[in-house]
Amino acid sequence: MRLLISFAALFLSVILLQLSSGGVGPLDVLSGLQLGFSRQEIGLLGSAHFFGFFIGCWWAPRLMGSVGHSRAFAAFTAAGAIGLMAHMMVVNPYAWAVMRVASGMCVAGCYTVIEAWLQAKVNNETRGRTMGVYRVVDMSGSLAAQMIIGVLGPASYVSYNLLAILCCAALLPLTLSTVKQPETPDSPRLRPRLAMERSPLAAAGVVVAAVSSASFRMVGPIYGQEVGLSAGQIAWFLSAFVLGGALAQYPVGWLADKYDRRWVLIWLSVAAIVSAGVTVAAAGMGTIGIMLAAGFFGLTTFPIYSVAAAHAHDFARDEERVELSAALMFYFAVGAIFAPYLASVLIENYGPAALFLMISVAHLVLVGFGLTRMRSRASPATRTPFVSSPRTSFIVGRLFGRLRNRDKDSEFD
Repeated sequence: MRLLISFAALFLSVILLQLSSGGVGPLDVLSGLQLGFSRQEIGLLGSAHFFGFFIGCWWAPRLMGSVGHSRAFAAFTAAGAIGLMAHMMVVNPYAWAVMRVASGMCVAGCYTVIEAWLQAKVNNETRGRTMGVYRVVDMSGSLAAQMIIGVLGPASYVSYNLLAILCCAALLPLTLSTVKQPETPDSPRLRPRLAMERSPLAAAGVVVAAVSSASFRMVGPIYGQEVGLSAGQIAWFLSAFVLGGALAQYPVGWLADKYDRRWVLIWLSVAAIVSAGVTVAAAGMGTIGIMLAAGFFGLTTFPIYSVAAAHAHDFARDEERVELSAALMFYFAVGAIFAPYLASVLIENYGPAALFLMISVAHLVLVGFGLTRMRSRASPATRTPFVSSPRTSFIVGRLFGRLRNRDKDSEFD
Protein backbone atom coordinates (compact mmCIF):
# COMPACT_ATOMS: atom_id res chain seq x y z
CA MET A 1 0.00 0.00 0.00
CA ARG A 2 2.86 2.40 0.80
CA LEU A 3 4.33 1.66 -2.62
CA LEU A 4 1.03 2.36 -4.40
CA ILE A 5 0.63 5.61 -2.45
CA SER A 6 4.11 6.64 -3.59
CA PHE A 7 2.94 6.05 -7.17
CA ALA A 8 -0.23 8.12 -6.67
CA ALA A 9 1.27 11.11 -8.48
CA LEU A 10 2.17 8.98 -11.50
CA PHE A 11 -1.26 7.37 -11.62
CA LEU A 12 -2.99 10.76 -11.35
CA SER A 13 -0.89 11.99 -14.26
CA VAL A 14 -1.98 8.92 -16.25
CA ILE A 15 -5.67 9.68 -15.62
CA LEU A 16 -5.35 13.35 -16.58
CA LEU A 17 -3.32 12.45 -19.66
CA GLN A 18 -5.94 9.89 -20.72
CA LEU A 19 -8.77 12.39 -20.28
CA SER A 20 -6.95 14.85 -22.51
CA SER A 21 -5.48 12.62 -25.22
CA GLY A 22 -8.37 10.15 -25.26
CA GLY A 23 -10.90 12.92 -25.68
CA VAL A 24 -9.29 14.73 -28.60
CA GLY A 25 -9.77 11.89 -31.12
CA PRO A 26 -13.58 11.67 -31.05
CA LEU A 27 -13.85 15.44 -30.50
CA ASP A 28 -11.87 16.03 -33.70
CA VAL A 29 -14.24 13.73 -35.61
CA LEU A 30 -17.37 15.49 -34.38
CA SER A 31 -15.78 18.91 -34.92
CA GLY A 32 -14.63 17.97 -38.41
CA LEU A 33 -18.12 16.81 -39.35
CA GLN A 34 -19.60 20.07 -38.12
CA LEU A 35 -16.97 22.14 -39.95
CA GLY A 36 -17.51 20.31 -43.23
CA PHE A 37 -14.29 18.27 -43.39
CA SER A 38 -14.45 15.29 -45.74
CA ARG A 39 -14.39 11.78 -44.31
CA GLN A 40 -10.89 11.30 -45.74
CA GLU A 41 -9.63 14.45 -44.05
CA ILE A 42 -11.05 13.26 -40.72
CA GLY A 43 -9.40 9.87 -41.17
CA LEU A 44 -6.10 11.63 -41.84
CA LEU A 45 -6.29 13.15 -38.34
CA GLY A 46 -6.40 9.71 -36.73
CA SER A 47 -3.50 8.51 -38.85
CA ALA A 48 -1.50 11.63 -37.97
CA HIS A 49 -2.04 10.90 -34.27
CA PHE A 50 -0.45 7.46 -34.56
CA PHE A 51 2.38 8.83 -36.69
CA GLY A 52 3.16 11.20 -33.83
CA PHE A 53 2.77 8.30 -31.42
CA PHE A 54 5.46 6.38 -33.28
CA ILE A 55 7.82 9.38 -33.23
CA GLY A 56 7.22 9.85 -29.50
CA CYS A 57 7.94 6.19 -28.73
CA TRP A 58 11.24 6.38 -30.57
CA TRP A 59 12.35 9.81 -29.31
CA ALA A 60 11.27 9.75 -25.65
CA PRO A 61 14.00 7.47 -24.22
CA ARG A 62 16.65 9.55 -25.94
CA LEU A 63 15.19 12.80 -24.64
CA MET A 64 15.02 11.41 -21.10
CA GLY A 65 18.70 10.56 -21.36
CA SER A 66 19.49 14.15 -22.33
CA VAL A 67 17.31 16.22 -19.98
CA GLY A 68 15.86 13.82 -17.38
CA HIS A 69 12.42 12.41 -16.70
CA SER A 70 10.58 15.51 -15.45
CA ARG A 71 11.84 17.83 -18.17
CA ALA A 72 11.08 15.28 -20.87
CA PHE A 73 7.56 14.87 -19.48
CA ALA A 74 7.12 18.66 -19.44
CA ALA A 75 8.32 18.97 -23.04
CA PHE A 76 5.92 16.33 -24.35
CA THR A 77 3.03 17.72 -22.33
CA ALA A 78 3.70 21.20 -23.71
CA ALA A 79 3.66 19.83 -27.28
CA GLY A 80 0.28 18.18 -26.62
CA ALA A 81 -1.20 21.30 -25.04
CA ILE A 82 -0.03 23.51 -27.91
CA GLY A 83 -1.58 21.14 -30.42
CA LEU A 84 -4.90 21.20 -28.57
CA MET A 85 -5.09 24.97 -28.09
CA ALA A 86 -4.18 25.70 -31.71
CA HIS A 87 -7.16 23.78 -33.11
CA MET A 88 -9.67 26.61 -33.19
CA MET A 89 -7.03 29.18 -34.14
CA VAL A 90 -6.34 27.51 -37.50
CA VAL A 91 -9.42 25.66 -38.80
CA ASN A 92 -7.88 23.53 -41.52
CA PRO A 93 -7.76 19.71 -41.68
CA TYR A 94 -4.13 19.58 -42.74
CA ALA A 95 -3.09 22.01 -39.99
CA TRP A 96 -5.06 19.88 -37.56
CA ALA A 97 -3.16 16.81 -38.78
CA VAL A 98 0.11 18.49 -37.77
CA MET A 99 -1.43 19.30 -34.39
CA ARG A 100 -2.47 15.66 -33.97
CA VAL A 101 1.12 14.59 -34.63
CA ALA A 102 1.98 16.71 -31.59
CA SER A 103 -0.76 15.07 -29.51
CA GLY A 104 0.43 11.61 -30.52
CA MET A 105 3.99 12.50 -29.52
CA CYS A 106 2.65 13.77 -26.20
CA VAL A 107 0.87 10.49 -25.42
CA ALA A 108 3.80 8.24 -26.31
CA GLY A 109 6.41 10.46 -24.68
CA CYS A 110 4.53 10.90 -21.41
CA TYR A 111 3.75 7.19 -21.12
CA THR A 112 7.40 6.38 -21.76
CA VAL A 113 8.45 8.63 -18.88
CA ILE A 114 5.79 7.23 -16.52
CA GLU A 115 6.61 3.61 -17.34
CA ALA A 116 10.35 4.20 -17.03
CA TRP A 117 9.69 5.70 -13.58
CA LEU A 118 7.55 2.72 -12.54
CA GLN A 119 10.10 0.24 -13.90
CA ALA A 120 12.84 1.77 -11.78
CA LYS A 121 10.82 1.66 -8.54
CA VAL A 122 9.13 -1.77 -8.56
CA ASN A 123 10.77 -5.09 -7.70
CA ASN A 124 9.80 -8.69 -8.35
CA GLU A 125 7.67 -8.87 -5.18
CA THR A 126 5.59 -5.77 -5.95
CA ARG A 127 5.59 -5.85 -9.75
CA GLY A 128 2.44 -7.89 -10.29
CA ARG A 129 0.22 -5.86 -7.96
CA THR A 130 1.60 -2.54 -9.16
CA MET A 131 1.09 -3.43 -12.81
CA GLY A 132 -2.45 -4.60 -12.02
CA VAL A 133 -3.30 -1.24 -10.48
CA TYR A 134 -1.58 0.55 -13.37
CA ARG A 135 -3.72 -1.31 -15.92
CA VAL A 136 -6.91 -0.51 -13.97
CA VAL A 137 -5.97 3.18 -13.74
CA ASP A 138 -5.11 3.32 -17.46
CA MET A 139 -8.31 1.56 -18.51
CA SER A 140 -10.45 3.71 -16.20
CA GLY A 141 -8.94 6.86 -17.64
CA SER A 142 -9.57 5.61 -21.18
CA LEU A 143 -13.20 4.83 -20.33
CA ALA A 144 -13.72 8.26 -18.77
CA ALA A 145 -12.11 9.92 -21.80
CA GLN A 146 -14.78 8.48 -24.09
CA MET A 147 -17.53 9.69 -21.77
CA ILE A 148 -16.21 13.25 -21.69
CA ILE A 149 -17.21 13.67 -25.34
CA GLY A 150 -20.84 13.80 -24.26
CA VAL A 151 -20.29 17.14 -22.51
CA LEU A 152 -17.86 18.81 -24.94
CA GLY A 153 -19.35 20.89 -27.72
CA PRO A 154 -17.77 20.16 -31.13
CA ALA A 155 -15.77 22.87 -32.91
CA SER A 156 -15.65 24.88 -29.69
CA TYR A 157 -12.67 26.81 -28.40
CA VAL A 158 -13.83 26.05 -24.85
CA SER A 159 -13.83 22.29 -25.50
CA TYR A 160 -10.28 22.20 -26.84
CA ASN A 161 -9.15 24.60 -24.15
CA LEU A 162 -10.57 22.27 -21.48
CA LEU A 163 -8.64 19.33 -22.94
CA ALA A 164 -5.49 21.48 -23.00
CA ILE A 165 -6.03 22.36 -19.34
CA LEU A 166 -6.30 18.66 -18.48
CA CYS A 167 -3.09 18.03 -20.44
CA CYS A 168 -1.28 20.77 -18.54
CA ALA A 169 -2.72 19.49 -15.24
CA ALA A 170 -1.03 16.14 -15.92
CA LEU A 171 2.25 18.01 -15.38
CA LEU A 172 1.55 18.90 -11.77
CA PRO A 173 1.47 15.52 -9.97
CA LEU A 174 4.65 14.23 -11.59
CA THR A 175 6.75 17.38 -11.59
CA LEU A 176 5.80 18.29 -8.00
CA SER A 177 6.43 14.77 -6.69
CA THR A 178 9.15 14.59 -4.04
CA VAL A 179 10.07 11.06 -5.13
CA LYS A 180 13.65 10.99 -6.42
CA GLN A 181 13.91 10.63 -10.19
CA PRO A 182 15.24 7.21 -11.26
CA GLU A 183 18.17 6.53 -13.50
CA THR A 184 17.38 6.76 -17.19
CA PRO A 185 16.90 3.29 -18.71
CA ASP A 186 18.64 2.28 -21.89
CA SER A 187 16.25 2.54 -24.81
CA PRO A 188 15.56 -0.80 -26.49
CA ARG A 189 16.88 -1.33 -29.98
CA LEU A 190 14.07 -1.24 -32.50
CA ARG A 191 14.34 -4.54 -34.36
CA PRO A 192 11.09 -5.18 -36.27
CA ARG A 193 12.65 -8.25 -37.82
CA LEU A 194 12.86 -9.89 -34.38
CA ALA A 195 9.05 -10.20 -34.17
CA MET A 196 8.91 -11.77 -37.63
CA GLU A 197 11.65 -14.22 -36.70
CA ARG A 198 10.00 -15.27 -33.44
CA SER A 199 6.40 -15.40 -34.68
CA PRO A 200 5.09 -14.09 -38.02
CA LEU A 201 1.57 -14.84 -36.76
CA ALA A 202 2.06 -12.59 -33.72
CA ALA A 203 3.30 -9.74 -35.93
CA ALA A 204 0.25 -10.15 -38.17
CA GLY A 205 -1.98 -10.33 -35.10
CA VAL A 206 -0.84 -6.98 -33.68
CA VAL A 207 -1.31 -5.33 -37.09
CA VAL A 208 -4.89 -6.64 -37.23
CA ALA A 209 -5.42 -5.51 -33.63
CA ALA A 210 -4.33 -2.03 -34.72
CA VAL A 211 -6.69 -2.09 -37.71
CA SER A 212 -9.59 -2.94 -35.39
CA SER A 213 -8.78 -0.62 -32.50
CA ALA A 214 -7.38 2.44 -34.28
CA SER A 215 -10.02 2.57 -37.00
CA PHE A 216 -12.89 2.12 -34.52
CA ARG A 217 -11.66 4.67 -31.99
CA MET A 218 -10.59 7.27 -34.56
CA VAL A 219 -13.30 6.81 -37.20
CA GLY A 220 -16.04 5.13 -35.14
CA PRO A 221 -17.70 8.49 -34.33
CA ILE A 222 -18.31 8.93 -38.09
CA TYR A 223 -20.12 5.58 -38.08
CA GLY A 224 -22.10 6.66 -35.02
CA GLN A 225 -23.12 9.93 -36.65
CA GLU A 226 -24.09 8.13 -39.86
CA VAL A 227 -26.42 5.73 -38.00
CA GLY A 228 -28.12 8.59 -36.15
CA LEU A 229 -26.38 8.75 -32.76
CA SER A 230 -26.10 12.06 -30.93
CA ALA A 231 -22.79 13.28 -29.48
CA GLY A 232 -23.73 11.93 -26.05
CA GLN A 233 -24.72 8.59 -27.51
CA ILE A 234 -21.46 8.40 -29.48
CA ALA A 235 -19.64 8.79 -26.14
CA TRP A 236 -21.51 5.75 -24.81
CA PHE A 237 -20.86 3.91 -28.09
CA LEU A 238 -17.09 4.34 -27.72
CA SER A 239 -17.22 3.61 -23.99
CA ALA A 240 -19.06 0.34 -24.61
CA PHE A 241 -16.18 -0.73 -26.87
CA VAL A 242 -13.58 0.02 -24.17
CA LEU A 243 -15.67 -1.62 -21.43
CA GLY A 244 -16.17 -4.75 -23.52
CA GLY A 245 -12.43 -4.97 -24.06
CA ALA A 246 -11.75 -4.55 -20.34
CA LEU A 247 -14.19 -7.32 -19.43
CA ALA A 248 -12.59 -9.70 -21.93
CA GLN A 249 -9.07 -9.59 -20.53
CA TYR A 250 -9.42 -12.15 -17.73
CA PRO A 251 -11.46 -14.87 -19.51
CA VAL A 252 -9.38 -14.58 -22.69
CA GLY A 253 -6.20 -14.72 -20.62
CA TRP A 254 -7.44 -17.91 -18.96
CA LEU A 255 -8.16 -19.44 -22.38
CA ALA A 256 -4.77 -18.34 -23.72
CA ASP A 257 -2.99 -20.04 -20.81
CA LYS A 258 -5.05 -23.24 -21.08
CA TYR A 259 -5.23 -23.83 -24.85
CA ASP A 260 -3.03 -23.36 -27.92
CA ARG A 261 -2.77 -19.59 -28.33
CA ARG A 262 -2.99 -19.87 -32.10
CA TRP A 263 -6.45 -21.38 -31.78
CA VAL A 264 -7.44 -18.66 -29.30
CA LEU A 265 -6.24 -16.03 -31.76
CA ILE A 266 -8.09 -17.67 -34.66
CA TRP A 267 -11.36 -18.02 -32.78
CA LEU A 268 -11.11 -14.44 -31.51
CA SER A 269 -10.81 -13.30 -35.13
CA VAL A 270 -13.81 -15.45 -36.10
CA ALA A 271 -15.75 -13.88 -33.23
CA ALA A 272 -14.56 -10.43 -34.36
CA ILE A 273 -15.97 -11.05 -37.84
CA VAL A 274 -19.28 -12.07 -36.27
CA SER A 275 -19.30 -9.04 -33.96
CA ALA A 276 -18.56 -6.71 -36.88
CA GLY A 277 -21.58 -8.12 -38.70
CA VAL A 278 -23.71 -7.82 -35.57
CA THR A 279 -22.65 -4.18 -35.15
CA VAL A 280 -23.73 -3.35 -38.70
CA ALA A 281 -27.01 -5.22 -38.26
CA ALA A 282 -27.65 -3.48 -34.93
CA ALA A 283 -27.82 -0.10 -36.67
CA GLY A 284 -31.55 -0.69 -37.17
CA MET A 285 -32.21 -2.08 -33.68
CA GLY A 286 -32.19 1.13 -31.69
CA THR A 287 -29.67 2.74 -29.39
CA ILE A 288 -29.46 -0.09 -26.87
CA GLY A 289 -28.78 -2.63 -29.63
CA ILE A 290 -25.99 -0.44 -31.04
CA MET A 291 -24.37 -0.09 -27.59
CA LEU A 292 -24.51 -3.82 -26.89
CA ALA A 293 -23.02 -4.54 -30.31
CA ALA A 294 -20.15 -2.10 -29.62
CA GLY A 295 -19.45 -3.88 -26.33
CA PHE A 296 -19.45 -7.24 -28.13
CA PHE A 297 -17.06 -5.82 -30.72
CA GLY A 298 -14.65 -4.64 -27.99
CA LEU A 299 -14.95 -8.02 -26.26
CA THR A 300 -13.75 -9.87 -29.36
CA THR A 301 -11.12 -7.46 -30.74
CA PHE A 302 -9.48 -5.79 -27.73
CA PRO A 303 -7.62 -8.87 -26.36
CA ILE A 304 -6.07 -9.85 -29.71
CA TYR A 305 -2.94 -7.76 -29.15
CA SER A 306 -2.25 -9.39 -25.78
CA VAL A 307 -2.80 -12.93 -27.11
CA ALA A 308 -0.52 -12.26 -30.08
CA ALA A 309 2.16 -10.77 -27.81
CA ALA A 310 1.96 -13.75 -25.46
CA HIS A 311 2.36 -16.13 -28.41
CA ALA A 312 5.44 -14.25 -29.63
CA HIS A 313 7.05 -14.32 -26.17
CA ASP A 314 6.61 -18.11 -26.05
CA PHE A 315 9.42 -18.32 -28.62
CA ALA A 316 11.66 -15.60 -27.16
CA ARG A 317 14.62 -15.80 -24.81
CA ASP A 318 14.50 -13.78 -21.60
CA GLU A 319 17.06 -11.26 -22.85
CA GLU A 320 14.96 -10.61 -25.99
CA ARG A 321 11.70 -9.68 -24.28
CA VAL A 322 12.16 -5.91 -24.14
CA GLU A 323 13.21 -5.66 -27.80
CA LEU A 324 10.45 -8.06 -28.83
CA SER A 325 7.84 -5.92 -27.07
CA ALA A 326 9.20 -2.85 -28.88
CA ALA A 327 9.08 -4.70 -32.21
CA LEU A 328 5.44 -5.68 -31.65
CA MET A 329 4.64 -2.08 -30.73
CA PHE A 330 6.26 -1.02 -34.02
CA TYR A 331 3.91 -3.27 -36.02
CA PHE A 332 0.93 -2.01 -34.04
CA ALA A 333 1.93 1.59 -34.78
CA VAL A 334 2.30 0.84 -38.51
CA GLY A 335 -1.18 -0.68 -38.65
CA ALA A 336 -2.64 2.16 -36.61
CA ILE A 337 -1.12 4.81 -38.89
CA PHE A 338 -2.78 3.49 -42.04
CA ALA A 339 -6.06 2.09 -40.69
CA PRO A 340 -8.00 5.30 -39.85
CA TYR A 341 -7.31 6.93 -43.21
CA LEU A 342 -8.17 3.77 -45.16
CA ALA A 343 -11.37 3.34 -43.14
CA SER A 344 -12.43 6.93 -43.83
CA VAL A 345 -11.82 6.50 -47.57
CA LEU A 346 -14.00 3.40 -47.59
CA ILE A 347 -16.76 5.14 -45.62
CA GLU A 348 -16.62 8.10 -48.00
CA ASN A 349 -17.11 5.85 -51.01
CA TYR A 350 -19.20 2.94 -49.75
CA GLY A 351 -21.01 4.09 -46.62
CA PRO A 352 -20.55 3.54 -42.87
CA ALA A 353 -20.79 -0.27 -43.01
CA ALA A 354 -17.51 -0.30 -44.98
CA LEU A 355 -15.65 0.36 -41.70
CA PHE A 356 -16.64 -3.05 -40.37
CA LEU A 357 -16.20 -4.70 -43.73
CA MET A 358 -12.55 -3.58 -43.73
CA ILE A 359 -12.08 -4.90 -40.19
CA SER A 360 -13.75 -8.22 -41.11
CA VAL A 361 -11.46 -8.68 -44.11
CA ALA A 362 -8.40 -8.06 -41.90
CA HIS A 363 -9.57 -10.71 -39.44
CA LEU A 364 -10.40 -13.13 -42.23
CA VAL A 365 -6.82 -12.81 -43.49
CA LEU A 366 -5.55 -13.43 -39.94
CA VAL A 367 -7.68 -16.59 -39.66
CA GLY A 368 -6.25 -17.93 -42.91
CA PHE A 369 -2.70 -17.03 -41.97
CA GLY A 370 -3.13 -18.59 -38.53
CA LEU A 371 -4.32 -21.89 -40.00
CA THR A 372 -1.36 -21.85 -42.39
CA ARG A 373 1.14 -21.20 -39.60
CA MET A 374 -0.25 -24.08 -37.53
CA ARG A 375 0.89 -26.42 -40.29
CA SER A 376 4.37 -24.89 -40.33
CA ARG A 377 5.33 -25.13 -36.65
CA ALA A 378 4.21 -27.03 -33.57
CA SER A 379 3.02 -25.30 -30.42
CA PRO A 380 5.92 -24.51 -28.01
CA ALA A 381 6.59 -27.05 -25.26
CA THR A 382 6.61 -24.36 -22.54
CA ARG A 383 4.68 -21.13 -22.54
CA THR A 384 4.97 -17.81 -20.77
CA PRO A 385 2.06 -16.65 -18.59
CA PHE A 386 -0.53 -14.50 -20.37
CA VAL A 387 -0.10 -10.79 -19.65
CA SER A 388 -2.61 -8.11 -20.59
CA SER A 389 -0.23 -5.92 -22.62
CA PRO A 390 -0.88 -2.17 -22.90
CA ARG A 391 0.04 -0.37 -26.14
CA THR A 392 1.72 2.64 -24.62
CA SER A 393 5.47 2.83 -25.30
CA PHE A 394 8.45 0.93 -26.63
CA ILE A 395 9.78 0.38 -23.09
CA VAL A 396 6.58 -1.15 -21.71
CA GLY A 397 8.24 -4.54 -22.15
CA ARG A 398 10.56 -3.68 -19.25
CA LEU A 399 7.55 -3.37 -16.95
CA PHE A 400 5.76 -6.53 -17.96
CA GLY A 401 8.65 -8.73 -19.09
CA ARG A 402 9.35 -10.13 -15.62
CA LEU A 403 5.68 -11.10 -15.22
CA ARG A 404 6.09 -13.44 -18.19
CA ASN A 405 8.90 -15.21 -16.33
CA ARG A 406 7.13 -15.53 -12.99
CA ASP A 407 6.55 -19.30 -13.33
CA LYS A 408 10.21 -19.82 -14.23
CA ASP A 409 11.31 -17.56 -11.38
CA SER A 410 9.14 -19.39 -8.86
CA GLU A 411 11.08 -22.61 -9.52
CA PHE A 412 14.11 -21.04 -7.89
CA ASP A 413 12.42 -19.29 -4.95
